Amino acid sequence: MKRNILLLAAICSCYNLFAEKVIVKQFRYAGPYEVKKPFLNDSLDVNSKKFTEKELLNTAIPFNNIRQSAQMLDANANGEQTLPTSSLPYHIGLASFYLNSDRYVKGNLQVKGLDTYEVYVNNEKQTPADGKIALTLEPHRYEIVIKYLSEKDKPGSLKVTFDTEAEAVVTATTSPEKRYTISEVFDGTRIRSVSLSPNGKYLLTSYQTTFPGGKTESFQQVTDRSSGQVLVESSTNNYSWTPQSNRLYYTRNGLQGKELVTIDPATKAESILAANLPDGWFVFSPTEDYLIFTVSEEGPKKDEDMEEILVPDDRQPGWRTRYFLHKYDLATGLFERLTYGYNSTSLNDISKDGRYLLFTSREATLTQRPFSTTTLYRMDLQTMETEKILKDPFISFASFSPDGKQLAVAASGEAFDGIGLNIAPGQTSNTADGQLFIYDLASKQATTVTKEFDPSVQNFTWNNYDKQIYLQGEDKDCVRLYVLNPVNGKINPVPLKEEILSDFTIAEAAPELVYFGESASNSQRLYSVNLKKNTTVCLKDLSETILKDVTLGEVHDWNFQAAAGDTIYGRYYLPPHFDPNKKYPLIVNYYGGTSPTERSLENRYPSHAYAALGYVVYIIQPSGATGFGQEFSARHVNAWGKRTGDEIIEGTKKFCAEHNFVDAKKIGCIGASYGGFMTQYLQTKTDIFAAAISHAGISDITSYWGEGYWGYSYSSLATANSYPWNARDIYVEQSPLFHADKINTPILFLHGSVDTNVPIGESIQMFTALKLLGKETAFIQVKGQNHQIFDYKKRAEWNNTIYAWFAKYLKEQPEWWEALYPKKSL
Repeated sequence: MKRNILLLAAICSCYNLFAEKVIVKQFRYAGPYEVKKPFLNDSLDVNSKKFTEKELLNTAIPFNNIRQSAQMLDANANGEQTLPTSSLPYHIGLASFYLNSDRYVKGNLQVKGLDTYEVYVNNEKQTPADGKIALTLEPHRYEIVIKYLSEKDKPGSLKVTFDTEAEAVVTATTSPEKRYTISEVFDGTRIRSVSLSPNGKYLLTSYQTTFPGGKTESFQQVTDRSSGQVLVESSTNNYSWTPQSNRLYYTRNGLQGKELVTIDPATKAESILAANLPDGWFVFSPTEDYLIFTVSEEGPKKDEDMEEILVPDDRQPGWRTRYFLHKYDLATGLFERLTYGYNSTSLNDISKDGRYLLFTSREATLTQRPFSTTTLYRMDLQTMETEKILKDPFISFASFSPDGKQLAVAASGEAFDGIGLNIAPGQTSNTADGQLFIYDLASKQATTVTKEFDPSVQNFTWNNYDKQIYLQGEDKDCVRLYVLNPVNGKINPVPLKEEILSDFTIAEAAPELVYFGESASNSQRLYSVNLKKNTTVCLKDLSETILKDVTLGEVHDWNFQAAAGDTIYGRYYLPPHFDPNKKYPLIVNYYGGTSPTERSLENRYPSHAYAALGYVVYIIQPSGATGFGQEFSARHVNAWGKRTGDEIIEGTKKFCAEHNFVDAKKIGCIGASYGGFMTQYLQTKTDIFAAAISHAGISDITSYWGEGYWGYSYSSLATANSYPWNARDIYVEQSPLFHADKINTPILFLHGSVDTNVPIGESIQMFTALKLLGKETAFIQVKGQNHQIFDYKKRAEWNNTIYAWFAKYLKEQPEWWEALYPKKSL
């Protein structure tokens, strides 16, 4: 017997009723569009087919016409709609509506009353069978367009129904409102980078558009800052700015080899600056008279059958390739080698006068954490005299001050003998917590400038115009911009309009800043800032298009005081049209690696997409995350679940206790990488979760430490100075695999089949253990994918797998899971 389906009244004139069918009560209408018979040159076509009036329905009419139409047709109580008549001999009409379901459901769409018509679902033409169109609805909006042919003054009628044997809440509406889905995360145009010309007059913006299905196109635009006019646009050339002359440059193939071409953005006049240019990646010198190339050299090739692995990193493709610096003189074409040796050299910066190069070389030190040491050099290009500036395992890169007398050095807190550390006694610094130091070249003294600065430094630039250092920093779950005065060490925030700074650019000779970013409830926006006047202008709002017709739920901060006494930060997402009197299942998400779960709309686990499916989503930032200060992030080191796991459990319980709209018996949790480890670890400590998902999670710290490409090097951070032979309490006791018998929660394991970071065996062995223990579990490997799922189609299927697992255990709706992974008689 068919179950009742509730037809919700949305913005249309539909009303609530319990019935076996969803009856469409209102249509959006566009038309009539006159169509005329073609000239019949012959009675039959090339396939011996005779022309009939039905051929007129093939006339193309853009469906945007009906999306923009304000004309509505209201059906009678039985759902029958009398269609508009016309005096035109033949005309086409369009009628449309939307179907929404609260869950995965199968059913049949039936159209009655029309003789000649076509039905399109999300722009795809459907083929009826026995007068019905079989539809499978996932929980998102489906656009239904009916295109029909009618004759002069002929009255027509239309009745459309959708029925299913499943219990579901299905809505037929003309409202364009829709849920936030993974399509909104994937599709559309996004900014990839921004770059101001040195004088700040022109902006170079790089975009990428992703189309439904996964095809991408990239293009660049150069705009005039004062007028907003697009001066140059290209989808083929890769433009950059010259350092001084405010010209674009790119390379192309010419008659004499590779050419270096410059363009005046105002006149579009091109000049060939060099011909027969060498291969390799290069940067302009600030003085524009030479280029510095980075050229690769292949090391000894491995035997195809019997590979000798020299060091752990030799397993990685390309590890034996080395990189060295070369100088190309634009006046003479002289191409000379600057560095040579066993270890690669990496360009860090060039002094403003063009005389000095700053470069680093890293050598392996496998017997001592962090297993490599970086040496920083300064080369005088006039004499080739090269000075060793620093040798420190904890520095990463450096740049010159505008006058060339100081360096800004990015490092972790342990650099320079730990002068920048701000951790508790007994702690070891989290090397992922970025710090900044100022190094004086004359005195050879380093000064810490971020010791008391809690945000983790991600990126910086020492600006030539105002001589200030601009820092991009991870501040709790936000990414912000700060300005550091190198004279007095004061750091102040630069007011931004977004919570997540994605990229920024500052003019070299003007007080102009451009940045783009997103926030918890909006996609990308591009802004211009006058640093002298402190004024901000929004240049482009991509979010407006990406989120068109999308309704998002509310986002609220929620922090709690943990048992240890300090504040643990978090936030939560509510479903759209939230009803505080209802009970909602809860999904808990936490950090992977050691970076906080940032406050962005678009990420690996888009919280609004989960909330749109009817979940409350709680994001917790437990101990160990960067962006909360060095002491907080150091709690990640040698912990592997200690304290972090307790805080997730404590926070989840307190969140449920304080929010009576949460169904405390229907809580799910999800995490990836280290977060996947936390998913597994949590189930060995508590039974509060009704479902759990571990993507690329670590089950045995020992096997991960030795097998992943970066296992041992990540462990220099997470398990500093602790190894399987001296820290059994960590490697065994903190590994979920050794406590598999304590797990009672159904766990889904997801893993890329070629994951080189966390090998797939980490999921296989825990899945095997749970199967042998008779526990509820499932394991899905995503073929051909590494640590993250990037393939468009596979990423969509991966997300649906997550949705279906939670629907099965948190909503008692197994249909989606069973459709994706039907039971097999094996």
